Amino acid sequence: MAPGQEPSMSQPTRQEAGERAYEAVIEKARALLPRLRERAARTEELRHLPPETEKDLHDAGLFRMLQPVRIGGGELDYVALVDCAELLGRADASVAWNLANLASHHWMLGMFEPKAQDLVWGRDPGALIASSFIFPAGRATRVEGGYRLHGSWPFSSGVASCEWNMLASVVYSDDEADGIQYRIFLLPKADYKVLDTWNVTGLRGTGSCDVEVRDVFVADHMTVAVGDLAGGPTPGSKVNLNPLYKLPVFSLFPYVLSGVALGNAQACLDDYVEVARHRISTYNRAKLSDFQSTQIKIAEASAKIDAARLIMRSACLNAMEEARRGHIPDMATKTRYRRDGAFSVNSCTDAVSMLFAASGARGLFTSGVLQRQFRDAHAINSHLAFNFDAAGTNYGRVALGLPSENLTL
Repeated sequence: MAPGQEPSMSQPTRQEAGERAYEAVIEKARALLPRLRERAARTEELRHLPPETEKDLHDAGLFRMLQPVRIGGGELDYVALVDCAELLGRADASVAWNLANLASHHWMLGMFEPKAQDLVWGRDPGALIASSFIFPAGRATRVEGGYRLHGSWPFSSGVASCEWNMLASVVYSDDEADGIQYRIFLLPKADYKVLDTWNVTGLRGTGSCDVEVRDVFVADHMTVAVGDLAGGPTPGSKVNLNPLYKLPVFSLFPYVLSGVALGNAQACLDDYVEVARHRISTYNRAKLSDFQSTQIKIAEASAKIDAARLIMRSACLNAMEEARRGHIPDMATKTRYRRDGAFSVNSCTDAVSMLFAASGARGLFTSGVLQRQFRDAHAINSHLAFNFDAAGTNYGRVALGLPSENLTL
């Protein structure tokens, strides 16, 4: 070592830096839980996230956890989406749902043409982007330089807080031989109208209103074909080199939101155990904790939740590892991801339903959280991504050598 030279400190490896960033995000999410629990009732009343909750999520950097690091984002591994959604879901499923949804759109924008990324993030790196990926809701036609888009989309979660929206549509051609194409269109809020339609029983605080578009022009670079998001290089991966931006988007789509179901179910179980430790039966004054049925319910519910967590996380970890190796998953793997995403969320819903039934009349009171956990569990489960009949049928078709019926894969 030369005279006067300071001894060099070893630099953390990329893996170590990623682990530290992940732990920092998890701790920031954990720190928010008491505040989110306190606001849960108000969030339901508002039918959208309170401004102070959005500010908390922004300040913690949670919306940007999957955003490219070159923009100032976290660029964490995909599993962080499940883990953060689980944590926040233990406090309020509506908050977790919007956080996971909106954070995933930074990830998806990283796969668009760099020109689209520059336009959105150049104005505001923290700008929120809503979505509705119901392709038949839109109709697009090819014109010079882009597309004309028309349609009305439901379930655009958190749309009132967003400056942009990703809307899925079918692209039709005058030539029937060309068939149809599935495509995603990125629009500024001036190009769509928000309709206040969100009056529901579950996930009430997500503000998942309808949006309407009337014959708007969308330039080529503000769109991406679903076929370009099926795994492997994407239009955006030439500037965002992390394998995160080469993952198969719609194969992994269930895991954008599955952590919400997991956190909600874990909170339901934790609450049930805490009550059962101290509750006395109103029928015969016996301690609930002494009932074998109570003990069995806790064991079964916890097994379902723990198994769901393992399934969700292993799918995300496997997908990232395959992307790092440069492997593009085959159709059997893609349909397995979809199958497991639906199955794991269904298991969480089953656990909540079991605990709700075991709680007796206690669950009927609107002043308690159990009824909200029950409503939210079934609202989450109603999402098409968690329809096991659809996911299971397609998995079975591919396993039997038949073609996939899911055109987004």
